[in-house]
Formats: sequence, C-alpha cells, structure tokens
Amino acid sequence: MGVFDDGCGECCSSWKDFCWCLLCIAILLAIALIVVLVVAFGFVVQPSITVDDASLTRLALAATPTTALAYNLSLALTFRNRNWAMSMKNVEPLEAAYRFDGQQFDRIQLADKGAKQGPKKTVVYRLSSGSDAAAAPGLGNAGVAEFKKENATGTFEVEVGVTGKVSYTARITKCKIEATCKLKLQLAPPGQEPVAVVFQKVKCKLAKAEKNC
Repeated sequence: MGVFDDGCGECCSSWKDFCWCLLCIAILLAIALIVVLVVAFGFVVQPSITVDDASLTRLALAATPTTALAYNLSLALTFRNRNWAMSMKNVEPLEAAYRFDGQQFDRIQLADKGAKQGPKKTVVYRLSSGSDAAAAPGLGNAGVAEFKKENATGTFEVEVGVTGKVSYTARITKCKIEATCKLKLQLAPPGQEPVAVVFQKVKCKLAKAEKNC
C-alpha cells in the first residue's frame, strides 16, 4: 500500500504540474494575441503618397475674359497603405487638385467612394489631363506676374493636393487624407526646342493626423 500511495502521489503531482504548465502557456498565448491585436488594429499608420513621374508639355495663360490656364499634365501618383493588418476604404472620393501659385486650376478624381485598398498594398494612379482654358480666377495680377517669371525660365512650380477620407478595418474613426506634392516641372523656354527631362521622385507631405488617426 505504501508503494501504491507513493506512486499515486507522484502521478497526481506530475498531473498538477502539467496542468499548471498548460495554464501558463494559455496565459502567455492570450497575452501574445492581445499584443498582436493592439499592434495590428490599435494604431493607424498614415499612407505613403509619392509622385514617381510627371511631365508637363504645356502651361500657358489662356485668352479668356477671366484668368485661365491652358495645360497638359501627366503624372504617376503612388498611394501605399502602410498598415500591415488593416484595409482602407474610401468614405469620400479620393481626389487630386492641381494648383499654380497656390490657386487651384483643375481637380481630378483618383478613386470613387467605396474603393478599397488592402493592407500593405500599393496603387499607382496614372493621370493624364489637360485643358485649353482651366479657370484659375484666384491667380489675379500677382499670379499672372509669377507665371511670367517662371515662364521665362521654363521651370514651373506646380502643386498636387491629394484629399480624401477613409475608414480602417475594425475602427470606427473616419480619417482625413490631406497631402501636398510640390513639383518642379520643366518646359523649354520660349523660342527653344523641347528638352529631355529626368523627373526626380517627390514624396508628398501629409497633414498632421487627427486624433485616433
């Protein structure tokens, strides 16, 4: 009986140790899961937006009663969702606005409301647009003077403003997207032949994220 009791006692002791080990493992796995979920869904990383290529083949003052610009512009705008677990969904259309001397002269829709972009996914928007008279009434005399100054050099400073609003997987907050891409685009000066231009990739500057974004 003594030997039997000793054997049972050791068995029960081993079983208790095994149960405690299982419990400890379960607790550690639960903690690890919570940490992963917090890292995956607790913090939003703003997207990365760059202009990888751009070409300006025309920019001129249009002969209209109001100030307007005749232009032809093409560019490749890269939009990357940097979150590794959360998808993005547009709750408002994603748009790009073209500005000269701070004044908008055209606006292009990149993606419609409801468009989705998966985690760590990259989308390249290839835009090509132009107009014989894109209204830019806000330029005024100062804007016209700036145009003439830049036109003399053949290098124009054009801004691309990207705006939108998105939601993220498992999050209630809707986050605004506001970015500015400052481009320097070269045309041949008046009276000279066009020249080949190598465009340098531009990283767009995003506005400070709102709370919980």
